[in-house]
Amino acid sequence: MKAFCRDCFWRGEAAVRRCPDCASPRMVAHEELDRLSIAHMDCDAFYASVEKRDRPELRDLPVIVGGGKRGVVTTCCYIARIKGVRSAMPMFKALKACPEAVVIKPDFAKYKAESRRILGMAADLTPLIQTLSLDEAWMDLSGTERLHGALPAITLARLQKRIEDETGLTVSIGLAVNKFLAKIASDLDKPRGFSVIGHEAQAFLADKPVRILPGVGPAMVTSLEKAGYRTVGDLARVDVKVLAERWGAHGLRLSDLAHGRDARSVNPNEARKGISCETTFNEDLSRLSDLEDKLAPLCERVARQARVGEVAGRVVTLKLRATDFRIVTRRRTLPVATQTAHTLFKVGRELLAREADGRPWRLIGIGVADLVGAESAGADFFAEGERKALASERSVDTIRAKFGADAVTSGRILKARTTRQAD
Repeated sequence: MKAFCRDCFWRGEAAVRRCPDCASPRMVAHEELDRLSIAHMDCDAFYASVEKRDRPELRDLPVIVGGGKRGVVTTCCYIARIKGVRSAMPMFKALKACPEAVVIKPDFAKYKAESRRILGMAADLTPLIQTLSLDEAWMDLSGTERLHGALPAITLARLQKRIEDETGLTVSIGLAVNKFLAKIASDLDKPRGFSVIGHEAQAFLADKPVRILPGVGPAMVTSLEKAGYRTVGDLARVDVKVLAERWGAHGLRLSDLAHGRDARSVNPNEARKGISCETTFNEDLSRLSDLEDKLAPLCERVARQARVGEVAGRVVTLKLRATDFRIVTRRRTLPVATQTAHTLFKVGRELLAREADGRPWRLIGIGVADLVGAESAGADFFAEGERKALASERSVDTIRAKFGADAVTSGRILKARTTRQAD
């Protein structure tokens, strides 16, 4: 098989512009279709698409999912993107670019439910699924031909159609020989795309900017460009020893990626890197007590997610965003992994106290990283305080599960709520 139709699943040995059976133009053609099995599935403008599906009157309107005027764009639909709106853009800039946009507050419970539906359909095809977020995942369909009676490419196209038929949402698929190329491919023809990258990978990548490579952020882009490497092709042409001498193991990785190589397997058990939560203020805050009032409920949310996920974190990270959008992060490694709001708030407020020097801040966030299994929480002989806090917070979890989220509230959070109501 060298070509197939995404609508009726006709397949053939030659590329054609339209399907011979149903006349659909939605054809996929590649010389290696019958040999590729690593895929990346990416939901199209996921949060915005869920909102548009549930509110049909928004279908032809630009939709932004995000915070208030002082927040940032979580995601946006393709109509808003045409206007220049992008994820993580400050809301005031997004509304300046697209003043007619409909802004919707995120409903993560709804998005998580849809994510579970979609990933459940994928899990019907293979156990080798590695999720990156609510709306994207890698899949390995190697060896599934006999099980599904079709090559992985056809199985993926059927999955794509099933998701659209049953949920009203669309996904884009990238099919390749490895995870890196599959993720690149899934972004080539959005929305409702199905793209393939095979032996032509190195030529395809050659003129792309180095920022397309995973692990190459703004700082690394600057470093590479200063060294004369602006495109992926520039990296592919240089001797790997030169990159290794300059950037060590990361240089070796860059050389592999520039040649289209990626030895990583699709690993369903790959550990989550961290859990975090943040909030943007309606007005800038500078007083330590006001910032602590915002920090406390975030600590509870992060700790609760850690307990639900049965993980604990060895590193606490505090995040602050200044009025000029400069981001300040502070980290502290803990002697004992935690999954309690008690420890998060204790460490977070200590880190915060060093930064609360009168400067105004517009955002605060807290998170845990370097995650380990929950059995490590409070496991140290000297961690009596952590064990007591964990037992207490688990009891609160039980009460909330039975009587509702507001059944038990911490004194710090209650104080913050009372102050807002008085205002």
